[in-house]
Amino acid sequence: MKIISYNVNGVRAAQKKGLVEWLKSANADVVCLQEIKANQDQIDLLPFEQAGYKHHYWFSAQKKGYSGVAILSKQKPLHVEYGTGIASMDFEGRNIRADFHDCSIMSVYVPSGTNLDRLSHKFEYMDMFQAYIDSLKEDHPNLVICGDYNICHQAIDIHDPVRNKNVSGFLPEEREWLSGFLASGFTDAFRHFNDQPHQYSWWSYRANSRANNKGWRLDYTLVSEPLTSKLKRAVILSDAVHSDHCPVLVELSN
Repeated sequence: MKIISYNVNGVRAAQKKGLVEWLKSANADVVCLQEIKANQDQIDLLPFEQAGYKHHYWFSAQKKGYSGVAILSKQKPLHVEYGTGIASMDFEGRNIRADFHDCSIMSVYVPSGTNLDRLSHKFEYMDMFQAYIDSLKEDHPNLVICGDYNICHQAIDIHDPVRNKNVSGFLPEEREWLSGFLASGFTDAFRHFNDQPHQYSWWSYRANSRANNKGWRLDYTLVSEPLTSKLKRAVILSDAVHSDHCPVLVELSN
């Protein structure tokens, strides 16, 4: 199974930049989207269906034009779970999960900590998300959690770790949380295969950051321990330019 995760920073804007044509060539079985910034009735769905994604599920924020996640699939899932059942997480449309025979795939969009209020909300979200996943694994042990975590885990994951040490996304407390989340039974699929520096998935639109590769690795495909032995490859698809993020891919063997 080939899975792609992509923070599209507005699905309608990404469509205008050739997103669907790119998805056709990438040919993933399942696509997890984050930051769709639209309600389902605002999106031109036909191109996705014509690209082979007959089964698509959208979970939007209550606030229009904000946040939101989706899962596109060529195969019909056994079940789709919209949200977590935790109101403070769900009204911003940050979690959707599709269950298949061999695994469950989640698209997640962790809040950013742009100010003190949002940073407090982010930490609250992270704690609740950990508890939610701990419980979920009891019934769904084969989990793939794809998405924008809004955290760079290690110094290798950010272009300037010294100057950004006090910036949300690279705070010690955020990084410690991600370490703990991985230790609770997950593998960072990309780092399972690649230990090289300068591998990023997000670049600021300012100061020509992408051309100079001054980026952050914020997007992850985390797989639960029972699936680690099935990891076939995991890559960052930095040539895709429909967003300020780029897609990340994980492939699992049968």
